[in-house]
Amino acid sequence: MSAVLEDAVDNFYDQATARNITLEVAAVDAGLLVMANRRDLGSALANLVDNAIKYSEPGAAVSVGAARRGNRACLWVRDQGIGIPRRDQERIFERFYRVDRARSRSTGGTGLGLAIVRHVAAYHGGDVTVESVEGEGSLFTLCIPAADQELSHG
Repeated sequence: MSAVLEDAVDNFYDQATARNITLEVAAVDAGLLVMANRRDLGSALANLVDNAIKYSEPGAAVSVGAARRGNRACLWVRDQGIGIPRRDQERIFERFYRVDRARSRSTGGTGLGLAIVRHVAAYHGGDVTVESVEGEGSLFTLCIPAADQELSHG
């Protein structure tokens, strides 16, 4: 998991810097392993990080991390962005759903990013959730089954 997180931060460092956004790996549980398609997991995380940067104001921070929660490995992305209205939070993972069509013109995108995240999570036997408060930011958490720690010794 730490390699996937570090790749995402490296890949978006320039974009974050150009927008004066601090991008950091906040926390990763040591030895956290998953049996997953690395490219798919990286794509899901990239969509979350890209959105966090796009919807944050200059000077804000975006942090990513990973932690074990019981038998699940959870990746999270937290931003200090514009937030998502409560009425839209259930629908943002639908294909082509846009919270605000006027805003989507200025930020670009197809409306598929969060649908891809949900698909990757489901494909790996997991899920994705969002907690958000308008004007304060969002926390996206993608959880999939964790691999047994014994796999790392084989």
